[in-house]
Amino acid sequence: MIGRLKGTIDEIAEDHVILDVHGVGYAAYCSGRTLAGLSENEAAILHIETYVREDMIRLYGFSSALEREWFRLLQSVQGVGAKVALAVLSTLTPSDLANAIALQDKAMVARAPGIGPKVAQRVVSELKNKAPAFAGEATGTIGLKRELGEGAASGPVTDAVSALSNLGYSRDQAANAVAAAMKEAGEGADSAKLIRLGLKELAR
Repeated sequence: MIGRLKGTIDEIAEDHVILDVHGVGYAAYCSGRTLAGLSENEAAILHIETYVREDMIRLYGFSSALEREWFRLLQSVQGVGAKVALAVLSTLTPSDLANAIALQDKAMVARAPGIGPKVAQRVVSELKNKAPAFAGEATGTIGLKRELGEGAASGPVTDAVSALSNLGYSRDQAANAVAAAMKEAGEGADSAKLIRLGLKELAR
């Protein structure tokens, strides 16, 4: 089983690359985000997921092991195959995806091509308990976002996130700002203080 390939990018196509490894060209299908970070004739390392079927062997390549883990995780959801999983990862970074699931934000997941409202709902519902382990850089605020998504956050926190969202910030930006404000103000801060510190955080 191939887990990783290191070589030179020989060719970049619409949905895959040819990676030259010691004279052997491997075709690896990639997300748009991974493809955007690659350049022809430059060295690259791809984390590989290998699919073996009766009629084909196909390699999927990822810029990070975390992206590969999300590729596997997404396909545990009914209605999500390799093509749809790649579309999601082309649209959202792993941390964006973890945030969307924690916040139960099915609209963000539905931005990916091929993802309808029903599948998006299944993604945020079925993966909500698994997402924290795959949050990457979003780990620091994932607990708060889960509370918000489940309606379990305290009144001041919910009010502060709502107020910042009403000012035009995304729910994810608002949640990040309020999480940072809570670190500075402490657990018992009222909504006015959280809003003020959250705005200060967003202005940085």
